[in-house]
Amino acid sequence: MAIDTRLLRQEQADKAQLIVLNENNIQPIFIGGADVGFEQQGTVTRAVIAVLSWPDLQLVEYQIARIPTQLPYIPGLLSFREVPGLMAAWQQLHHKPELVLVDGQGIAHPRRFGVACHFGLQADVPTIGVAKSRLYGDYEAVSEAQGSFQPLRHGEDQLGWVLRSKKRCNPLFISPGHKMSVSASREWVERCLKGYRLPEPTRLADGIASNRSFFERMKEKSG
Repeated sequence: MAIDTRLLRQEQADKAQLIVLNENNIQPIFIGGADVGFEQQGTVTRAVIAVLSWPDLQLVEYQIARIPTQLPYIPGLLSFREVPGLMAAWQQLHHKPELVLVDGQGIAHPRRFGVACHFGLQADVPTIGVAKSRLYGDYEAVSEAQGSFQPLRHGEDQLGWVLRSKKRCNPLFISPGHKMSVSASREWVERCLKGYRLPEPTRLADGIASNRSFFERMKEKSG
């Protein structure tokens, strides 16, 4: 089946206009972490949402959804590949989080519509993109000191932050997804750090989505 990437890019641009970039004093009971992995040479999407209690950040629940992969990997269009699985996992949750940290980009995207925006808009939940690498935007060098950060910009627009969450580790690229401000996106990620490079919600989701031994340990703990 032919994929009209032009139409998908236009859909991103249109939906980006619906993204809300402010935070209305979120007071969560639960915070979620979302990540996606792939099985069987990429033909099966394995999406994970982990739910943690706030503020102690203890795992309450996780759900894994496995669905046929609906789109090949196309740079800049990753959300169309990942969000169907994330929405399937979201529907399985017994405890819906009031805020979700998504492994991927928020508005730090060429059309201001990364996977955190796409998922947040579709699930109607505040989201933050927490990416391990830069996709879009420029920044000054970040100090090696833990907790250092620099704005991530494109021209005059600030898209998010580059945060050194742990010494001797590459920085994180943080940007708001939906119903989240640029400033609050970094603050929430900082609150969710527990000594690892990744904030606790996406650290657990990433482990369950991509690491079999980690997943088996989590099953033992929850069982």
